Amino acid sequence: MGWMLYHERENPLYEQYDRLLKIAREYDITLSLGDGMRPGSLADATDRAQIEELLTLGELVQRAQEAGVQVMVEGPGHLPLDQIETNIRLQKAICQEAPFYVLGPLVTDIAAGYDHITGAIGGAIAGAAGADFLCYVTPAEHLSLPDPEDVKQGIMAARIAAHAADIVKGVKGAKDWDLKMSMARKKLDWGKQAELSLDPERSRLVHAKHASAGKACSMCGGFCAMALVEEYLGVSTPRC
Repeated sequence: MGWMLYHERENPLYEQYDRLLKIAREYDITLSLGDGMRPGSLADATDRAQIEELLTLGELVQRAQEAGVQVMVEGPGHLPLDQIETNIRLQKAICQEAPFYVLGPLVTDIAAGYDHITGAIGGAIAGAAGADFLCYVTPAEHLSLPDPEDVKQGIMAARIAAHAADIVKGVKGAKDWDLKMSMARKKLDWGKQAELSLDPERSRLVHAKHASAGKACSMCGGFCAMALVEEYLGVSTPRC
């Protein structure tokens, strides 16, 4: 957009889109159509500029599909909770059901240093509503260049959001994974719980942080409901 304003000319990628499609078709390239007018704050969410650009993206998706080129669409970055599903439905309707890739979305603008969490909240809702890809957001978002630990935290938050959405969408194996974890917790099988965790290393580290006298973790200790039921009522662990 800066280039367009400076040169007072049309976007060359839009102007020469047919040429771009020929190249993509020849080399089997999938296009990701970005949205330069996506909201950069909640105040801009679902405004006229964003929706007008979405209409243009719908046109570009159709032209790509007609040319035999695979295409996906990049979505908004900042949306309040009650506008996320609407944005997903709009994109799917306007863009021929092309895969939708959302940047978070971030559901509040005041969580500097914790935007991986605000992004995961929005990502879970977007994924459950039909978004196909989630862009992870790091704690350093809006503040600085992320380091490896920031990247890890961002990816883990996004993976949690994506899995939560997969459960709602009925993705094969998603709910079964959670059931296996529940059974491992019932058995107080800490090795299996770590193995089933998204981050096994962190799971083991947190469990070992505070020692416990029995099999239970230090959260409840001797008052662990699972351990008490096993010990005093003689209830065996149910099978899946």
